[in-house]
Order: sequence, then C-alpha cells, then structure tokens
Amino acid sequence: MNWNQLLQPDLILCGSILNLTPEIIQQYQLKGLILDVDETLVPVSVAFASNELQDWVNQIRPLVKLWLVSNNISENRIGSIARSLNLPYYFSAAKPSRRKIRQALQQMDLPPHEVAMVGDRLFTDIIAGNRLGMFSILVEPIVHPDTAMRSHPIRNFEVFISEILGASITPKKRRVTNLNKTSGE
Repeated sequence: MNWNQLLQPDLILCGSILNLTPEIIQQYQLKGLILDVDETLVPVSVAFASNELQDWVNQIRPLVKLWLVSNNISENRIGSIARSLNLPYYFSAAKPSRRKIRQALQQMDLPPHEVAMVGDRLFTDIIAGNRLGMFSILVEPIVHPDTAMRSHPIRNFEVFISEILGASITPKKRRVTNLNKTSGE
C-alpha cells in the first residue's frame, strides 16, 4: 500500500461527526463505527459528551455497533466520555498502530470492510483504518469555542503532506473512493 492509499479517506465529511447521518451509514452498508475521541467527538479540554453528541449516538446506535478508540493516555478522561455515551472503549491506542482497533473489531465481531474508522486526523485515524482495510471517514475537528483557533496547524500540516504524497483531501465536499477494500493486515 503506497502513501496515497494510506492517507486517502474513503469519505470526507464537511463539518463534524454530527454530519455522519443514518442515510450515509446505510448508503455505505456500514455495520460498525470505530470512533476517535479527541476533537472527533469532544474538544481536548472536555471530559464529557455534549447533549448534541449524546443525541447523535442514540440516533446512530440502532444502526451500527459503536466503539471508541483513542490515543489519549488518560483512562479517567476517555472512560468518563465513554460512560457518558454508554459505549465501550480503548485508550492509549498509539494509532496508527492497529492493535487496539483490531481488538475493537474482534469485540464487534465484524470484518474490517464493514466498519468505518472515523476521525479527524490523517496520520493516525485514517492511516490506521486504511491499513486494516476499513472504510475511513475524515471529519472536521470539534474544538472548544474558548480555545478555537482559525486553523489547526497539525491538521493543516497533515493535509499539506498528504497532498504532496498524492492523496486528494478536499474537506469542502463529500468524496468516496474504493468501497471494495481488501484487508491490509
């Protein structure tokens, strides 16, 4: 798998994870979602799920199995968020390592191609999902309004490098690439 394939999300959503609708999930025949936590579900400075996020999870839960997989090393923080959503979780995942994502897939009892890896970072979430042959979804980061900057330097750098390596990262529209991935294990 070359860099272009590793860094290319299958779907790029304009906006946050809250724009991942039941219609999109059904359109791509997804049976599970593995969700990043920091800036995908909540701002880094927040240790609980918003009412809006709880409503989204309750709307999505009947359609797919859900699991949280975070690189954050604080079990207390990630566990608090997971409990507020009533979801299972792994913390300290070291993505793009596949180990804890594989464990979540085993617990979900689903093949990788039926599960989406959803996150806000190309070099962790998207690479990890693509390495496993999962459907990868890039969302825009959720940041706390008090600390929000006009740009995200790390994400902007990732997008810049990804485009140099051949990935097409266009956050202003939805894009779909290969739906028939093979596992990269």
